[in-house]
Amino acid sequence: MFVHYRTQGFIFKKEDRGEADQLFIIFTRDFGKLEILGKGIRKISSKLRSGMEIFYLSEIEFIQGKTYKTLTDTILIEKFQNLRKSLKRLNIADQISEVLDEFVREEEPDEKIWQLLLEVFSKLNDFQFSILNLQLIYYYFLWNLISILGYKPELYHCSICQNKLKPERLYFNEKEGGIICQECFKKTKFGKVIKPEVIKILRIILEKGWKILSRLKINNSHLKALEGISNNYSALIPRKNKKI
Repeated sequence: MFVHYRTQGFIFKKEDRGEADQLFIIFTRDFGKLEILGKGIRKISSKLRSGMEIFYLSEIEFIQGKTYKTLTDTILIEKFQNLRKSLKRLNIADQISEVLDEFVREEEPDEKIWQLLLEVFSKLNDFQFSILNLQLIYYYFLWNLISILGYKPELYHCSICQNKLKPERLYFNEKEGGIICQECFKKTKFGKVIKPEVIKILRIILEKGWKILSRLKINNSHLKALEGISNNYSALIPRKNKKI
């Protein structure tokens, strides 16, 4: 006899299987990231359809089959309907989903990741939350996820000599795990100049300073620098996903 498991889950990917099935990737509160098969869910008559859409938060029930976990029940909790009205917000939601799928192992529950997901999607869904640059919400998720996974960058002390950083020419060295000072750069000859404004952005993100972040004015050069640092740093983190 099958054991039924019940939990809350955030649906962030799906793929059609066969004539009427769909395979979902869901980050659940109690079991972490799961692949769950919705049998016959693409049929109009399916009772499971109402709670299983991309970027839905739902209460789900499933059983463990021989090959896949199989969905047996679902109750919609939150549609995050407002974010669907904005292509920019949907694009950021897609970026968040890709990062989540790439970096997070299956079946490893993590309350901090769960709360981070709810936090950023609540911001994306809240039109009352005003932020000058929506892309900062993605970077907020990325850097906080990286930190939860154990790869938090060093932003206050030199990553090599451990001396407190001074207001001078500084460098970001992803191989050393963060910012390095001038003297250590001269020795290693590896790193890229990081402007004080970009350091400030990263610090605010990791201090979870939403109020300051929402008012932060950043120009294109700072955003481009943030993108480069984020891509280079995250590229060194082991990918843990299993593609559907």
